[in-house]
Amino acid sequence: MSRKHPIISITGSSGAGTTSVKKTFEQIFRRENVNAAFIEGDAFHRYNRVDMRNKMAEEAERGNRHFSHFSPETNLFEELEQTFRSYAETGTGRTRHYVHDDEEAALHGVPPGNFTQWQDLPSNSDLLFYEGLHGAVITEKVNVAQHADLKIGVVPVINLEWIQKLHRDRAARGYSTEAVTDTILRRMPDYVHYIVPQFAETDINFQRVPTVDTSNPFIARWIPTADESMVVIRFKNPRGIDFAYLLSMIQGSFMSRANSIVIHGAKLDLAMQLILTPLIMQLIDRKRSMK
Repeated sequence: MSRKHPIISITGSSGAGTTSVKKTFEQIFRRENVNAAFIEGDAFHRYNRVDMRNKMAEEAERGNRHFSHFSPETNLFEELEQTFRSYAETGTGRTRHYVHDDEEAALHGVPPGNFTQWQDLPSNSDLLFYEGLHGAVITEKVNVAQHADLKIGVVPVINLEWIQKLHRDRAARGYSTEAVTDTILRRMPDYVHYIVPQFAETDINFQRVPTVDTSNPFIARWIPTADESMVVIRFKNPRGIDFAYLLSMIQGSFMSRANSIVIHGAKLDLAMQLILTPLIMQLIDRKRSMK
């Protein structure tokens, strides 16, 4: 953690909705004139698309049916921690970009499924913003969580997470339901060991809970909408959180525990704006006081 070079980390598994949360942060950054440096979790995968596919086939031949993007073996955890540490100490670090599709390929000049070259982050940013799978990961070798000043978990209930992943991967990536189901099953051990434990490290968790039947996510015809959901917002340390103000500003909200507030799904963006803006500005004010 660093008063002079703060880090915000958004973590959640594939299909959880971290990209939507990132957009809310971007709105706050623009409105408050915060100059953020961005890094993506995908940039720290160990293998490009082809190599990962080949490695997965090799592991399957050895009898390993659980080789996944969630594990230390397939990610550069040490490099990710070094980037966090370097930014906290110096205000810069190294990252790259994983090119997902043809649109990004045209922008970066690199074929889809590959990485751009490593490059330095800009040296004049106000804070570092990470969004991806492992923003609060801790293993025997690394502790990424210790370097982030504000850690946010995006954690839909598991059936909803699967529905979101199924629909995204079928629509955007052309995968079949069977292929996505196989991916979910293959990732499950790593999900339990490397994704779930992060949400005990996060400062705030946003968990969307559908209010419609999602008993069988593999046959769900559509993703439950915001109007068909509630969101549980859990604060690791509720001290300093003005719950009375939040309850007055977010219509229909209520507290389910001393550290948790429940809101209607359609109020999520408003809640994020109300909760996150003062926390971000606290980091910026603390940074500016160091000058």
